[in-house]
Amino acid sequence: MTPDAHRVLGACPHDCPDTCSLVTTVENGVAVRVQGNPKHRHTDGVLCAKVSKYTERTHHPERLLTPLKRVGPKGSGQFAPVSWDEALDDIAQRLKAIAARDPQAILPYSYAGTMGLVQGEGMAGRFFHRLGASLLDRTICASAGAEALTQTLGNKVGMKVEHFAEAKLILIWGSNAIGSNLHFWRLAQQAKRDGARLVCIDPRRTETAEKCHEHLAIRPGTDAALAFALMHELIVHNWIDHDYVQRHTLGWDQLRERALQWPPTRAAEVCGIPVEQITQLARDYGTTKPAAIRLNYGMQRVRGGGNAVRAVACLPALVGAWRHRAGGLLLSSSGHFPVNRAALQRPDLLGERRPRTINMSTIGDDLLRPASPAFGPAIEALIVYNSNPVAVAPDSSKVAKGFQRDNLFTVVLEQFQTDTADMADYVLPATTQLEHWDIHTSYGHTDVLLNRPAIEPLGEARPNTEVFRQLARRMGFTDACFDDDDLSLCRTALGEKVDFNALLEHGFATLALPEAPFADGHFPTPSGKCEFFSQRLADQGLDGLPDHLPNAELAGTSERYPLAMISPPARNFLNSSFVNVKSLRDIEGEPLLEIHPLDAKARHIRSGEVVRVFNDRGEYRCTARVSERARPGVVNGLGIWWRKLGLNGTNVNELTSQRLTDLGRAPTFYDCLVEVAPAEAG
Repeated sequence: MTPDAHRVLGACPHDCPDTCSLVTTVENGVAVRVQGNPKHRHTDGVLCAKVSKYTERTHHPERLLTPLKRVGPKGSGQFAPVSWDEALDDIAQRLKAIAARDPQAILPYSYAGTMGLVQGEGMAGRFFHRLGASLLDRTICASAGAEALTQTLGNKVGMKVEHFAEAKLILIWGSNAIGSNLHFWRLAQQAKRDGARLVCIDPRRTETAEKCHEHLAIRPGTDAALAFALMHELIVHNWIDHDYVQRHTLGWDQLRERALQWPPTRAAEVCGIPVEQITQLARDYGTTKPAAIRLNYGMQRVRGGGNAVRAVACLPALVGAWRHRAGGLLLSSSGHFPVNRAALQRPDLLGERRPRTINMSTIGDDLLRPASPAFGPAIEALIVYNSNPVAVAPDSSKVAKGFQRDNLFTVVLEQFQTDTADMADYVLPATTQLEHWDIHTSYGHTDVLLNRPAIEPLGEARPNTEVFRQLARRMGFTDACFDDDDLSLCRTALGEKVDFNALLEHGFATLALPEAPFADGHFPTPSGKCEFFSQRLADQGLDGLPDHLPNAELAGTSERYPLAMISPPARNFLNSSFVNVKSLRDIEGEPLLEIHPLDAKARHIRSGEVVRVFNDRGEYRCTARVSERARPGVVNGLGIWWRKLGLNGTNVNELTSQRLTDLGRAPTFYDCLVEVAPAEAG
C-alpha cells in the first residue's frame, strides 16, 4: 500500500449464501482493491470472481451519477440530467396526487440487489408504510423453500455450515456450489479429502456435479419423488432412528404410509435415472454417519417446489442425522438471526389501514390489470429499487409491456442503466456497497456483518435511505423515524441482541448458537418437533404431509413443446447483476443454451449456431452449446442476461410463466416447456 492508503471493513451485498466480509483498500479517495477478510472464518480471505472485481463495478464508466428525467418515449432510453431537487419535488408531487385518490395505486418493487437490512427495506419500509402504498409479496427467489422449512422445521434454520467439513456423506441437492456457494464448496472439499462421499443431485451436470463422486441427473421437478424413494428404502431396510423419530417428530405414521407408495422403481421412472442410483444413495444415507444435506433454492422453482423441500427436510430426522453437529440439513440459516424488522421497517405507521398485497412474481399481469373490485385500483406508480424486474421477472414480454404504459409513473433507483431503468420516468443514481452504511445477515452462515462506507458517494449518487428520507419530507411526513441516520438504522436492525461494538471493531459478530441445534429436538415449530405432518397446512385446506406434485408443464406431454427448460444462473453473473461488467461478460461470452447431443441431432442443431427457443409465451434467440451438461429432454438456458444485450432484445424469461408454486406463492421458473430450432428455420 502507498503511505496514504487505508483499509475499510465491509460486507458483500449480493444474493449469495456466503455473505463475505470485505476489506477495501482506498488510495486518495479511490477504492483500488476489494479482498476477502482473512480474519473472518467463513470468508477466509477468498472472494468469488464476481465480487473480487467490485471496484470495476463501483468505478465503472457507465455508472449513473446524476438524476435523469425521461425526455423521449417510454423505453427509448432518452433521458436528460436534472437536479435532485427538481426530481424529488416532481416525484413527490406526482405521488401525492395519486395517493389522494388511493395510495394503493402506488407499489414499491424491490428484492435482493442488496441484501442489506438498511439499504434494503429499512427507510423504504417506513416510507411506504406511512404512505399506505400496496404491499409487495417478495417471492421471486426463495419463498417456496422458506415456507416449506417453516412448516417442517419451524423456521429457516439448519445445521452450521462449518460442520459440513466433518461430514462423511454430503448430498449437494439442487446447488452448483462452485458457482454459487464457494465457501461451502471449500468445506465439502475438506470433507472429501478426509474420506467423505459427495453426491450431487441436479438436472444439469454442473461444475460441482463433475467433481462429486456421484451425480443423479434427475428430471426437473422430481426431487420429492426421489426423497420419497429414499424414505421407502430407509423404512424397508430399517435404517430409521426409531428413538429420534418417536421423541422428536410429528406425523411419522402418516409419512411412513405415503413413503411406502414410492418404491425405487417408481421413482426411477419419474426421475429418469437408473434405479441402482436410488438404492445406492439410500444405503449410503441410511448407513453413513454423520450425513449432511446442502439444499439450495433451484429445486423449489417448480409447481411442487414447496412440497419437494418439505420432503427432503424430513430425511435428517428419519436417520437421526440431527444428533450430530455434522449431520442434518442446511437450506437457509436466516431464521437464526434476531432481526427486529418491526422496529426497522415500522409497519405500525400503517395505523388501521390494511393495503392489498401484490405478488412481485406476477407483476407482468398486475401492471396490465385494470381497476376492479377484486383487484382494487390499477397500479399508477411504481418505485423500483434493488431490482431489475424487466429482466428478472417471469413472462417478461408482459412485464415489458406493463412498464411501457404511458399512464404508469415509474421511478427507478439504480447504479446502471438496466432494462428497467430504460423504462423509467426518473432514474435516481444509487450508491454501491463501497459508499454507504449497512448491516447484513446471511442465509449460509450465522455471522452478522457490518458494512462501512469506504469512499464518499461518487458524483451525485445517494443511498436508498437518503432518497426515501427526502421523499418523506416532501410528502409532509413529519414522523421522527424519518430523521434516523444510517448508523442508527444499523443499530436498530438487531437491537441489543448483537454486540454492536464487536461489529464496529471486527466487521462481524458470531451468533451464540448450539453446535448441533436439534440434537435433542426443540425445533421452533408449534409442537417443538420436526413436523412431517403440518396441522397449519391442513388448517389451510392443504395436504398436511409432503407429496410429489408433477410439474405443471410436464416434459413428454406436449408435442409442440417437448423439451423441459431450466434457467440456472450463468457462473459469472448474479441474477442480472454484473452483466454490464465487461471483464465478466467477456468470460461468459454470450447468451447460451446447453442442449444434449441427442436432442441437438434430432433438430439439426450444431454447437455455436444461433437457435430459436420458443413456446406460446415468446421467443428467445441465443447460441447453442451442444453439451452433456444438459440431460436428454432438458435444455439449460443460462441467465440472466439483460434483455437489451440479447440477440433479439429478449432473455430467457421471455419463456417462463407467471404460474406460482404450491407453497409460498413463488415463481415456477424451472417448470417450463419449450422447443428449439435453428434460427434460420424461423
